Amino acid sequence: MVAVVDPDPAWSTWSERLDARVRGALGPRVLQLDHIGSTSVPGLAAKPVIDLDLVVADPDDEAGYVPALEAAGFVLWVREPWWDGHRLLRHNDPAANLHVFGPDGAGPWRDRVFRDWLRTHDDDRDRYAAVKRAASDAAVGAGEHAMQYNARKQEVLRDIARRAFAAAGLPVD
Repeated sequence: MVAVVDPDPAWSTWSERLDARVRGALGPRVLQLDHIGSTSVPGLAAKPVIDLDLVVADPDDEAGYVPALEAAGFVLWVREPWWDGHRLLRHNDPAANLHVFGPDGAGPWRDRVFRDWLRTHDDDRDRYAAVKRAASDAAVGAGEHAMQYNARKQEVLRDIARRAFAAAGLPVD
């Protein structure tokens, strides 16, 4: 389990480097690429791991993007084709999770709505930061993994997400 840390202005630079690396590897195969997750929200405590959502034409066509991303330093970690074709690739320096989806997937737009809400609603950003820190402290103290950390923050995350999605006129659940 990686501990939640204070916001770091370097995260935006890390994201830009990773963005350039992905775009350099894939060129026009990148339909959309967004810095999402807690490191994309100024002032929000986070695990020092950059999350990016990448949209490609067909995430099931791994031969069309995975080798190029592996050559750029990413490692294919997870396949979840039942979830909008999701693939997860990891990168070590800087630490990153690259989430790959197809163009019709709900994951990327849900992530952007949540990110943008936290960027413009300081009370919810601060509330989320507090629950993240408490969840991280408990998980690290108990020697737990990310699943337990995520479970501890779910109630607050879902509450904020419901309001953000409702305000955007999107399905809440």
